[in-house]
Amino acid sequence: MSTPETAATIWELVEARAVASPDATALIDESDTRISCAELRDEALRTAAGLAEMGVGENTPVTWQLPTTIDAIVISLALARLGALQNPILHIYRERELGVAIRRTRPELVIVPGEWMGTDFAAMAAGVIDSLDGAVPEVLNLADGRPSGDPATLSPFVAPADPATTVRWIYYTSGTTSEPKGVRHTDATLLAGGRGLAAAVDLGPDDVGSMAFPYAHIAGPDYLIMCLHSGFPVVLIEAFNPPKAVETYNRFGVTMIGGSTAFYQMFLAEQAKTPGEKFIPTLKLISGGGAPKPPELAARIRDEIGVPVCHGYGMTEVPMISQGSPRDTEEQLANTEGAPVPGCEVRIVTEGGDVAPAGAEGEVRLKGPMVCLGYTDDEATAAAFDDDGWFRTGDLGVLRPDGHLALTGRLKDVIIRKGENISAKEVEDLLFTHPKVGDVAVIGLPDEDRGERVAAIVERADGTDDLTFAEMSAHLNAAGLMTRKIPEQLEVIDALPRNETLRKVLKFKLREAYAKEPWTPARRQ
Repeated sequence: MSTPETAATIWELVEARAVASPDATALIDESDTRISCAELRDEALRTAAGLAEMGVGENTPVTWQLPTTIDAIVISLALARLGALQNPILHIYRERELGVAIRRTRPELVIVPGEWMGTDFAAMAAGVIDSLDGAVPEVLNLADGRPSGDPATLSPFVAPADPATTVRWIYYTSGTTSEPKGVRHTDATLLAGGRGLAAAVDLGPDDVGSMAFPYAHIAGPDYLIMCLHSGFPVVLIEAFNPPKAVETYNRFGVTMIGGSTAFYQMFLAEQAKTPGEKFIPTLKLISGGGAPKPPELAARIRDEIGVPVCHGYGMTEVPMISQGSPRDTEEQLANTEGAPVPGCEVRIVTEGGDVAPAGAEGEVRLKGPMVCLGYTDDEATAAAFDDDGWFRTGDLGVLRPDGHLALTGRLKDVIIRKGENISAKEVEDLLFTHPKVGDVAVIGLPDEDRGERVAAIVERADGTDDLTFAEMSAHLNAAGLMTRKIPEQLEVIDALPRNETLRKVLKFKLREAYAKEPWTPARRQ
C-alpha cells in the first residue's frame, strides 16, 4: 500500500491520504461544507462508477470546465481513478477558447456546471459542439448532480506501467501570448510539482490552505497535491472578492494565502483597513507566482502584514520550478523566486548556447520529473527542447551562488533600442517604487529611428494624480538607471489588461494597442 509520500499516481495519493488520516478534513467551501479525506475518496469512487456507466474509462478524453468547487475536485479525482485523459478548461473561457480546446482535444464527454455566475455553460458547450464536424461529445451538466454508481462495479485500480510517460492531462497555455498550446502532462509531472511546493512551504496538519484561483489552472492540482501530501485542508473560493475572501480566511483560520503579484496588492489594500492589527491573525505566509514580483512589494508585505512572501516560479509546462520558503532570508525572498524544488534541475544558457557560470544571466532551461512531455503539436515539442533534452522556458534569469533563482525578464521581453538590450523587468521594478504607480508594464514598440522605443504603461495608484514624464525620468535617474534605458513614452491608464487566472499583465494587448497609435517625442509629458 502506498503512502502519501510514495504514491505514484494521483489516485494512489487520494487513497493513501484516506488511509493515513480518514477523519481529517480535506476540503472546505465558503458555505462551510466539509469533506474528510475518507469521504473525498468515497465520493470520487461513487462518481467514478457513475462516469464508468456513461462509458468513461482508461484514456477516454474528457474536457471539463468547472469553477473551484468540491464538485470539480471530486469529478477530477473520479476521472483520475478511471485513468481518463483530462482536459481542464478555465471557467472564465468563452466560446472561442472552449472551441479551440474541444476541436483540438476531441473529447467524448464535456462536463459543465450548468449556469454559473451569469453564464449558461451548458448552452455555450452545446453551441461549440454544434459547429463540430464528425463525432460530437456528450455534455454532462452538473446542475443535475454528479453521476453516481456502485463502487463495487469498478474494476480494480491498476496504475500505468510507467506513470512518468502516460499522458493523463492536457492543459492549454494561459493566453499571455496570442496562440495557446496544448501541454501534455502525466500524473507524475503533477505529483512532482505539488510535492516540490510542499517541501518548500513546509506546512503540516495544523495548517489551513486556501485556493482562490481556478482549480482548472495547472496550479489547481499542484496545490491539491501539496495539501494531500502534507495532510492539511484547503478552503475553496469560487470567485475571488477581496473583502469576502478575507472574511472567509478569518472564519476558517487560514494560515496560507496566495495568488499572484496582483493578489498581493489586494492583500495590502485589505491590511490597510486595519492598521496595527493583522488582517488575518492566523496567517503564516503568503505564497504565489504567475509573474516575477518587484522586490519592494515583498518588503511592504513583510512590514505591513508581518508575514513572508514565499514567491514561486512555474508555468503550464512545468507546474513548479522554484519556490520561496519561510526558511529563506528576507533578501532571498525579496530578490529571488526561491531555490529550485527537489528534482528540478536548472541550467542557465547564454545567448551563444554555453552554460553560464553562477551569477551570469541567460535563458532558464529545465530538466526534472515535473517537466511536461511536450505539446500536442509535434513541431512545438521539438522546438521546446534543446539537443540535450533541456526544456527552453523563454525566461531570462540568474542562478545565484546561494542556489536561488532570480528571474530578470523574458527573451522576447528584451527591448532592443539602438542595439542596446534593455530589460523590461529592470525598468518595471524601479518604476514600481514610485508612489504614483499602482502597477506598470514596460514594452518595446516599433520605431523607425531606434528599432524599438521603450514605453512605460502605468496603472495609476489609487488616490493619486497621473505620473508625469518629468517625474518618471527624475525617479529613474535618481535610482541610477542608465539614461538610454529610461522610457521615451509614458502612458497612464486606469487598469492594465490582465488574464483572469493569476492576473498576469497581457503585454501583447498593450503592444497591439500602442503600436497602432502615432507617437512623436512631442507627446512627452
